[in-house]
Amino acid sequence: MDTPVVIGLSAVVVAIRDDDAVVLTVRPRAGMRGLPFGPFDPEGHRTFELALRAFVTEQTRFDLGYVEQLYTFGDKGRDAPIADMGDGPRTARVLSVGYLALTPAAVDTQAPDTEWSAWSRFFPWEDWRAGRPAALGALEPALQSWAAAAHGAEAARRASSIRLLFALDGAAWNEERVLERYELLYEAGLAPEAARDRGEGAPAYATGLGAALGEPMISDHRRILATALSRLRGKLKYRPVAFELMTEAFTLSALQRAVEAIAGVPLHKQNFRRALERAGLVEGLGRLDSETGGRPAELFRFRRELLGARPVLGLALPQLRD
Repeated sequence: MDTPVVIGLSAVVVAIRDDDAVVLTVRPRAGMRGLPFGPFDPEGHRTFELALRAFVTEQTRFDLGYVEQLYTFGDKGRDAPIADMGDGPRTARVLSVGYLALTPAAVDTQAPDTEWSAWSRFFPWEDWRAGRPAALGALEPALQSWAAAAHGAEAARRASSIRLLFALDGAAWNEERVLERYELLYEAGLAPEAARDRGEGAPAYATGLGAALGEPMISDHRRILATALSRLRGKLKYRPVAFELMTEAFTLSALQRAVEAIAGVPLHKQNFRRALERAGLVEGLGRLDSETGGRPAELFRFRRELLGARPVLGLALPQLRD
């Protein structure tokens, strides 16, 4: 019997709230979060993107702004029940087209079962803004136990991957490799989704890690989320997408905090501002923001008209170094 295929759409909707990167989540069933998700109807939807915008608005009462397609996800295990056509209960293989959407405000949707969730609750090892995350210290011995369980070339491969991806033994941290880190944790059986998908218990070296493993999500939604974070972190450097997260008027400090929240690393203030000045992407508005709670700061705007006038690069990320 042929397995039917259903096309679905998943949305990673990102905003900044209280200087943290947050993502819109829903709870299709109690106890586990997921991303806004809906089916694609070829009869009723002219394009994937229009379908995505429609179902996200329907589910969350939230209108999307900037949207771009991420990737198509179709791993085994993406099954859904379908109607009984007379030959017994059947399931369909679900292919999901992932989208990344950015919005300048984490507006409360007032829709049931929706919530803005900090990215760090799903990937606690990815936030280096206050230094090396404590989650990495907890994960390191578990990852090393996994590497030691192999032999020969496989043990060497595991050890090398752990060192490079998780910045051990002097290796540099590469903030863009979010998906590779999550997939290595999944391969090692440390991601809670791995035990669920394989139908077996977690390995002994995963015992006691708790919150260091991050919060699991339904299906492969955490993998979709990792893909989105990797894409967005990389894109910060070659496209001015950070401004899609800002209101029309913003301070340079607010812009820096938003970029740091997405990149997960602290930036050098003076070098960040010099890079902004060289790029010519912002323009002062000649007025001050008096709502910062401290010394009033000048307000700026993104020179959006540049997008149609010349090639526009992203933002330099001059990181602070210890």
